[in-house]
Amino acid sequence: MLSFILRRLMQTLPVLFGVSLLVFSLLHLIPGDPAVLIAGENAPKEQIANIHERLGLNDPLPIQYWNYMWNIIQGDLGTSFRTGRPVIEEIASRFPITFQLSVYSTIFSIFLGLIAGVIAATYKNSFIDTSIMVIALFGLSLPNFWLGLMLIQWFAIGQTPWLPFSTSWFSPSGWGSFQQMVLPVITLGTAGAAMIARMTRSSMLDVLNEDYIQTARAKGLSERKVIYRHALRSAIIPVITVIGIQFGFLLGGSVVTEQVFAINGLGRLLMNSITNRDFPVVQGIVLVISFTFVIVHLIVDILYHVFNKRMKMNG
Repeated sequence: MLSFILRRLMQTLPVLFGVSLLVFSLLHLIPGDPAVLIAGENAPKEQIANIHERLGLNDPLPIQYWNYMWNIIQGDLGTSFRTGRPVIEEIASRFPITFQLSVYSTIFSIFLGLIAGVIAATYKNSFIDTSIMVIALFGLSLPNFWLGLMLIQWFAIGQTPWLPFSTSWFSPSGWGSFQQMVLPVITLGTAGAAMIARMTRSSMLDVLNEDYIQTARAKGLSERKVIYRHALRSAIIPVITVIGIQFGFLLGGSVVTEQVFAINGLGRLLMNSITNRDFPVVQGIVLVISFTFVIVHLIVDILYHVFNKRMKMNG
């Protein structure tokens, strides 16, 4: 197990190198001068030239990239052009918020998606099955920003007489309290729940036709034990892949949700840094998200082995 984990971690190095090179190249293609953004449009040329020299922007791009990678090897992600703070501190102050949002949204997706998928598979081709799949299709189709705005209107600021509680109980912005977490978690986790439900249903239908499931029923086991103890354990393997990929995308794709709910997370920091051409912060965020994504996939591989003992831990 340890050797497998070490091999997979070593395989991430070329991936992170490619990501850093791609992001570095794309950022320098964006029009605009970060020195002008720092000093202001009316700043004298001498001041702008000094900023160029101080930030190393006068060096050729290969030299800039080499210096950046050398600093990363030493554990230094650079300094923010806009705030002057170390990039590690900028990311460390925002990453926990985005990570919590992604974890809670994933838990919501797993809970809702697994239950819906198992029920749909159990009542195959019935009205319940069709209804759940139609709702899942809507969940996949709804844009996050629209769903977030509608939830704010219905549950936070609007007058909704058919609700049994006051809409002012939910908070439309910020992060920290339970009232602030509910709406963004639902917004970000709805599409994931729909995807997990569809995958769970498909996987369960394949497993329920296997011979060992029929044998378990022939032995007199209750339908609940057959479904949850035998069928779901085998059907969960492909669902784990969807959950892992979904968590990675939630971590890097929470920009819109954080903007809608005014959450000061990593996604909002990334958006502001791109606007301000704050190269070190953007590169640092992308590297952190990429590394986290790789770690999530490593955990998925380990869970494969846990749920399927016949699978070998190949690199």
